Amino acid sequence: MKSAHDLVEQARTGIREVSMIEADAAIQAADVVIDVREPDEFREGHIDGALNIPRGVLEFKLSSTPELGARDLSVVLYCKTSGRAALAAAALQEMGYMNVKSIAGGFDAWAEAGRPVIKPSLPSFD
Repeated sequence: MKSAHDLVEQARTGIREVSMIEADAAIQAADVVIDVREPDEFREGHIDGALNIPRGVLEFKLSSTPELGARDLSVVLYCKTSGRAALAAAALQEMGYMNVKSIAGGFDAWAEAGRPVIKPSLPSFD
């Protein structure tokens, strides 16, 4: 029986993960950057310009959103530590997406490297 870790490691063998050194260029070249974390995680901070499409609904959302349906889109994915993004990248490749990358280390590595993090501001109630 495979564990979640086994599934992630298996997915990593068939996807392209970009290092933190390559991440900026990959993001700049991407047609879409997708944060596959849950909405509450996204609200705590995310990469500028990223769309939040949680891992659990990713395939459905891509299938029902015409702007995201082109299989030649350049897609960069990330999650907290890169496990969900690896699984998402493998799924997108199975769906026929040809240019999918995942950020190694995920959002945690991004933030730890001192990269810019967008944190939505809360309205003032004063």
